[in-house]
Amino acid sequence: MVDLDNIVSLCKRRGFIFPGSEIYGGLAGTWDWGPLGVALKNNIKNLWWRMFVENREDMFGVDAAILMNAKVWEASGHVSGFSDPLVECGKCKRRFRADEIIKEKAGRDELKKIFIQEALENPEVIKSCECGGKLSEARQFNMMFKTNIGATEDESSASYLRPETAGGIFVNFKNVLDSMHPKVPFGIAQIGKAFRNEIAPRDFIFRAREFEQMEIEYFVKPLEWEAKFEEWRKNVLAYIEACGIKSDLVHELEVPDEDRAHYSKRTIDFEFDFPFGRKELYGLAYRTDFDLSAHEKTSGADLKFLDEETKERFIPHVIEPSFGVDRTVLAILSSAYEEDELGGERRVFLKLKPSTAPIKVAVFPLVRNKPELVAKAREIYKNLQHTAYGLGQIAWDDNGNIGKRYRRQDEIGTPWCVTVDYQTLEDGTVTVRDRDTGGQIRTNGLELGEYFGDKIK
Repeated sequence: MVDLDNIVSLCKRRGFIFPGSEIYGGLAGTWDWGPLGVALKNNIKNLWWRMFVENREDMFGVDAAILMNAKVWEASGHVSGFSDPLVECGKCKRRFRADEIIKEKAGRDELKKIFIQEALENPEVIKSCECGGKLSEARQFNMMFKTNIGATEDESSASYLRPETAGGIFVNFKNVLDSMHPKVPFGIAQIGKAFRNEIAPRDFIFRAREFEQMEIEYFVKPLEWEAKFEEWRKNVLAYIEACGIKSDLVHELEVPDEDRAHYSKRTIDFEFDFPFGRKELYGLAYRTDFDLSAHEKTSGADLKFLDEETKERFIPHVIEPSFGVDRTVLAILSSAYEEDELGGERRVFLKLKPSTAPIKVAVFPLVRNKPELVAKAREIYKNLQHTAYGLGQIAWDDNGNIGKRYRRQDEIGTPWCVTVDYQTLEDGTVTVRDRDTGGQIRTNGLELGEYFGDKIK
């Protein structure tokens, strides 16, 4: 299993992910995405959007506001129930999630909610901090970030940074019905930021206070939910494969009745073997008609769907596949991180799928002090940038000797490197090096666009 510290180090060193507000000492639970991290995230999101929106006739995309009327979160139950049990050390004043302490003390990660609740009610279970201080009794801590809209600061102006993107989908259900006139089943998809005031953010980007979600609410007829649920289970697995996440590290957990949310009739957690243990990667839930019914009751709006064929009016039921962008990045990096020996030297490389790799191809002149080589290499670089084969980001690298350039591109996951040498000036061929094997071939420099385009497909 890859060490998390190695991934964190690589991400900082190579421009994937930086600690938030680092020059001011940082801010716990926040991370800044560097040039390669942004490219990786965009590739992941674009792949998801193509698979589940652009390539389907029954899906509609939205981009709802982060700030919403506070009644949205009252209707969904977040104001009253979106909380974790918190304990505080009387000596060092650190705060902890009580349920996580219980899991650690019990040496188990998959503890039943009933057992955790019993343990919370027994103060002897979590009585001391590692510093020796006494821990307080557990109290519920709401994880939503609260703010005020406008000049006044009272309850009438209260709002929240959204704790999930699904709320924006449900409040736009009627707008999509009225503007797009879909037939059931259909889905609404959204990619966007969400915010949670985590008591104890940890494990790098796995649990942070600001993160990105890719969520779908798929609306179905009540009697058809089981078949559609199975379709979405397969869709989730297809996306996992398309991203390059190792399937043998993914596990489907059928969440038992006592552990499911009160509105869910069936939930599958897709768990991944992260460097710090098996944790949830994605979720798939059958939420019945809970959400639309709650919003209809609170808002007074008519959120029923009219079936034009049967003239039946009903509130659709919902299947929700939920994907975390940040957790997807971490699962991909954990799957792709490799160490081996090549040419008698140890190397670190990311075995990323070409579809997700931040940079698809890097172009080098053999040496940087020969103008004719540089000019030819720049020509090939520009041609690949503007090729019709959609290669994405192409890198130019003439810094250091050729071996160091190969190692640098290996470490950021670039699948292929193109070297322009003296033979290129004679016959137009270039050297193409494969990241995974280190093998090299010579091919026509004018045909590289088609060559790489076919490989990426």
